[in-house]
Amino acid sequence: MSSSAPRARLCIWTAVDPAHEADFNRWYDREHMQERVALPGFQSARRFKAVDPRCPRPYLALYDTDGIEVFNSDAYRTAFQHQTPWSLANFGRMRGTQRRVGTLDVEIGDGEGGALALVVVPPEALAGVDVAGRLAAAAQQDDVVRCTLMRTDVTLSAPVTAGAAAPPADALLSVEATSAEGAAQAARALAEAVGIAVEAVHVFRLMWRHGRR
Repeated sequence: MSSSAPRARLCIWTAVDPAHEADFNRWYDREHMQERVALPGFQSARRFKAVDPRCPRPYLALYDTDGIEVFNSDAYRTAFQHQTPWSLANFGRMRGTQRRVGTLDVEIGDGEGGALALVVVPPEALAGVDVAGRLAAAAQQDDVVRCTLMRTDVTLSAPVTAGAAAPPADALLSVEATSAEGAAQAARALAEAVGIAVEAVHVFRLMWRHGRR
């Protein structure tokens, strides 16, 4: 962990109209990831797909930045307010989308894992819990390489798709591992520690990464 200001993250978790899934993936892979990482302050973009086909939102995209101020920059605001035609078309095809921007208040571990487990945590669930300690312990488990806590900034988490609601001031716990089983096991233990049902843990495999670092 660093004593400097935390990095920040944009998290897009969504389903897509099956009739347009191929174009959705082509858009992400050929335009959107590159467009976002080219913005000042963006470090990397990663795409994931759920391991369990029953996941209500099978696609996850994570964009890491130098800090939360990146999302208030003129460059990001311009890109956000002037989406490309291809982006607008795919926003209309996304279903159940959750868009979160927040600070990575805790980051423990090295590198990035090929599997990621995600838990959405209401703010009250973290009260009185040594989250950093729990994440540090999880990072010592076999297969686990990185654990993070992201706190959602409600004012910056405006939806991009029609009918989507802004998220509450919740948090995301993520566990990255070399195997889906390792990520799931560690994340389920974290969920139980904060009183979240283990069924709320969703596991993803990495599709690809684009970034400067």
